[in-house]
Amino acid sequence: MMHFPRLSEELFTIRDWLRFTVSQFEESDIFFGHGTDNSYDEAVWLILSALHLPHDTLHNFLDAVITEQERKHLAHLINQRITKRTPTAYLVREAWLRGFKFYVDERVIVPRSFIAELLEDGLQPWIEYPEMVESAADICTGSGCLGILLANAFPHAAIDVVDISPDAIAVANINIGNYGLEEQVTAIQSDMFGALKSKKYDVIISNPPYVDAPSMAQLPTEYRNEPQIALGSGIAGLDHTHTILREAAKYLNDDGILVVEIGHNRDALLEAYPKLAFTWMEVESGNQFVFLLTKEQLKAK
Repeated sequence: MMHFPRLSEELFTIRDWLRFTVSQFEESDIFFGHGTDNSYDEAVWLILSALHLPHDTLHNFLDAVITEQERKHLAHLINQRITKRTPTAYLVREAWLRGFKFYVDERVIVPRSFIAELLEDGLQPWIEYPEMVESAADICTGSGCLGILLANAFPHAAIDVVDISPDAIAVANINIGNYGLEEQVTAIQSDMFGALKSKKYDVIISNPPYVDAPSMAQLPTEYRNEPQIALGSGIAGLDHTHTILREAAKYLNDDGILVVEIGHNRDALLEAYPKLAFTWMEVESGNQFVFLLTKEQLKAK
């Protein structure tokens, strides 16, 4: 446990705290993977967010002296990050995804998805005219982040964001409200498609739980501090994906498409569905993490 009074006497400026925080992180065994991959970026994120400063203004404030109360607050957050391995996103109640800021807390997993990258281009070339998309759904939405990116990509579409967890729905509604999207995005508590009844969509996306049992057993503590219901999906990590592949066609309009993220389970998926004509989407990290299927392909499986 860091001693608050001593730190308040020794560290005054943001530059002091940045140096100290990087050193503390480097000396610890914390795991990165919730938005950063190194001590420096993690320290900048924690400090600037905790002080309510924009992330692109660090150099303007490096030599700014912070108050005693702010110093105590920073010391507390750094201590929580190291000793409890609490993800920074939970400590500062925010996460970023492709330039969009989202409210998060321990009720949802920290936003991260390859699908977000694909939505920047409106799923081109599979969606030629974004303005023609009238309806879309995000299944297993968590914080609602991908649903909000759907609304940005398809501004004329009515968007449903769906999750089994009432806690997740509550967080999704915070983000929907923060972006003023109450008229376009609707949060629905549902076990997968269960409560959607006769709804139909032009686009369905999902970043469902997909961690397999062996990987769940080896997760770093930071991931164990996330809701486990949002991570694990059976022995092979495909239980939720099986449900999506079985049900999605009923909820797609003609010419509709399904886009699903599956983590590192491509080989297991191909073995389970040897006759399905998956299209593997290209993202910065490769082409084995996200697949696309049309309604016609799903019906033919």
